[in-house]
Amino acid sequence: MKPVTLITGASAGIGAELARVFARNGHELVLVARREDRLIALADEIAAAGQPRPAVLAIDLQQGDAVTRLAAELSSRGLEPEIVVNNAGFGLAGAAADLSHAEQLGMIDLNIRALTELSLNFVDSLARHRGGILNVASVAAFLPGPGMAVYYASKAYVLSFSEALHGELKRRGVRVTALCPGPVPTEFQARSGMRVDRSQQLLTLTADRVAQIGYDGFMRGKRVVVAGLANKIAVALLRLTPHALVLPMIERHMRNP
Repeated sequence: MKPVTLITGASAGIGAELARVFARNGHELVLVARREDRLIALADEIAAAGQPRPAVLAIDLQQGDAVTRLAAELSSRGLEPEIVVNNAGFGLAGAAADLSHAEQLGMIDLNIRALTELSLNFVDSLARHRGGILNVASVAAFLPGPGMAVYYASKAYVLSFSEALHGELKRRGVRVTALCPGPVPTEFQARSGMRVDRSQQLLTLTADRVAQIGYDGFMRGKRVVVAGLANKIAVALLRLTPHALVLPMIERHMRNP
């Protein structure tokens, strides 16, 4: 079986930039997302730059059988993951009680269930190739988020799960890293209903910069990578500040973006 790097949510934003970074560093890729045309265009771009052309799998990871179908497709092509990059995810801004319950459950399916299944499904092949798992969390993982309650909670899960898995799998030679970016101007902002205001500009990094920071931290075997100095300082301050003080600030910001 040929070892590959599997990247989800690769059709745009941080996922597409992670694909470019991994490809530049000699990794053969399998790109996964719903939008096949975007994946094909990215695969063509990578091939045109002289790297091996990535395989493309148009799969909706919110579907309950998605990981089973993905694993079967990889096996049929003689491929197995050396590295799994769980980037697929989305957020929704608004009060949890007012937002579509179905959409929020779909967010849990993608941000939590699919990520967990992909992280665990290929552990044997990751161990064989001394590879690992890069899970994209967020600085939102470090605090509750009224106004985006389910999204913040989903990223808290990703961070906690990744840190625990880092400890469990290191004895098998599998590295696990949680990448925690701050605001990044991508399609995520438009889908979630968020926008970056002036107070967040200092925390904002481009998707390509976040991808490079994530790749470098993962290759060094870091457990958690917070992208950018300003975000590192913000996270350190959040850890020292009682939630009773932080929660009203977040709620005011979400109500008055």
